[in-house]
Amino acid sequence: MFKKIDFFFFGWIINFCYPEYYRPKYGYQRYYILFFHYLIPQKLFRLNPKVNWPVHFTSKVLSPEKITKGILCDPGDNLNNYIQASNGIVFGSNIELGPGVSIISSNHKQDNLREHTKGTPINIGNNVWIGANTTILPEVTIGNNVTIGANSLVNKNIPDNSVAVGNPCKVIKSKEKYTEDLSAIIFNRKVTKNKQC
Repeated sequence: MFKKIDFFFFGWIINFCYPEYYRPKYGYQRYYILFFHYLIPQKLFRLNPKVNWPVHFTSKVLSPEKITKGILCDPGDNLNNYIQASNGIVFGSNIELGPGVSIISSNHKQDNLREHTKGTPINIGNNVWIGANTTILPEVTIGNNVTIGANSLVNKNIPDNSVAVGNPCKVIKSKEKYTEDLSAIIFNRKVTKNKQC
């Protein structure tokens, strides 16, 4: 009963203010928490105001217009995330970032620190978990069904179905196929075909 009241009073506001927010309708994050802990700092206090999904007030998302993402993925919604998308970042669906994760799509030029280098976007596949305090460097591709261990430095591509850890990050073992059926989830809004896994 409380979940339905929460959605009735706060859910429609969240859906209106965050057009790129796709999560389970009930049982994920209470809408009043999203309202007070995410929407108020973002929209009223102008912390990450241009981002169309919830971003925690301790996190920073730069160049959100160069980020594409699927469902069940809100880059910056955890504590102390730093997402810099100057060269673009492509997130798949069902991605979780631990606290303190940094994703950096471009470096500063060595001969002019006020300019960024050009390069290809970072690509992160579907069903990916990135552990706390991990840093992902420019032009990296992380495959589908990957787990990145905490405190890792990802400076090269990580293949599908793998667990990778370390500095520099290396594959240590393979993973079984991802089995959760995302089509069984009732979402807070209609999921368009281009957003599905």
